[in-house]
Amino acid sequence: MTHVKALAIKGIMTIIVLYVVLGLGFGFTFGDTLLMTIVLGVISYLLGDLYVLPKWNNMIATLADFGLAFLVIWLMGMPLSMGMTGGEVALAALFGAIVMAIGEYCFHFYMMSKEIGKKHYLETRTDS
Repeated sequence: MTHVKALAIKGIMTIIVLYVVLGLGFGFTFGDTLLMTIVLGVISYLLGDLYVLPKWNNMIATLADFGLAFLVIWLMGMPLSMGMTGGEVALAALFGAIVMAIGEYCFHFYMMSKEIGKKHYLETRTDS
């Protein structure tokens, strides 16, 4: 249940950020931003939040999420953008990735406080 709640929080944050930046700022449709939210949310949750964050730290995970957000928004935005040039889509992806990275940095504190994705290793017992 903790993963469902975390994904819901991440999904709400992502759709708000992407719609404000891409929808209102660059004219992407709500459907386009919803599709990007689903793809980006699943990939970044699995890679950034459950793999990178527990192994390294918040800053490394945030940088990984920034790069991932930029690539996903840019690559998905190219065919979805109506008449925008590649440079305009890259600029939209850059702005979206920057705001997403700020949100992800804060979201990682939630993940760490709930110990979601934390690796629990078995300790060897010693009989005294």
